[in-house]
Amino acid sequence: MRHLLASVSLVLVSLGVSAACAQDFDVKGLMATAMSAGRVGLAQKTKPVDAKPADLGEVVVTIIRSEGVETKSKPAEAGDMVVRNRCPESGNEQYLVKAAAFPKRYSAAQSEGDAQGWRSFKPLGTPMRFVILGPSEGPYTFKAPWGEAMVAKPGDAIVQDPANETDTYRIAATSFVCTYEVTEKPKAGG
Repeated sequence: MRHLLASVSLVLVSLGVSAACAQDFDVKGLMATAMSAGRVGLAQKTKPVDAKPADLGEVVVTIIRSEGVETKSKPAEAGDMVVRNRCPESGNEQYLVKAAAFPKRYSAAQSEGDAQGWRSFKPLGTPMRFVILGPSEGPYTFKAPWGEAMVAKPGDAIVQDPANETDTYRIAATSFVCTYEVTEKPKAGG
């Protein structure tokens, strides 16, 4: 077993992956440290999205242009929604939003469904804490709130719901710039 772990570590180092990436990184600790250092600001999602009901059992694979797979959802349950960002720079990535969370995050439909069932929705603009990872921070691997492994790299945003610190996750740099509006800049650099 020790030989296997040593081999995995050697492979990770040869690929340029840090030891923090090989383990489950404390992303909530990173946010707490960043808050203490004045590196956390507030931002809210403002760009409209398209969404449609997920098929029961559907697994949504989030793919970021020029990065590949970001995460895979758990199988969809009744009422869950597939959301598609309107961000060509990131490839108009899709992700699954749970039935209970969707009406808290998005308005009522703003349009009729198209041939595939996509309708337009406006984000409700819930303010989220955010920190942008610096050039020497990451990559970090941690568990997203929905249970999947997520990798955060330098330049990415780590966001957190101020009302629920367990709701902390990564947003790819291109997606954050494209879909979020900074409402309160961090007090310190970062």
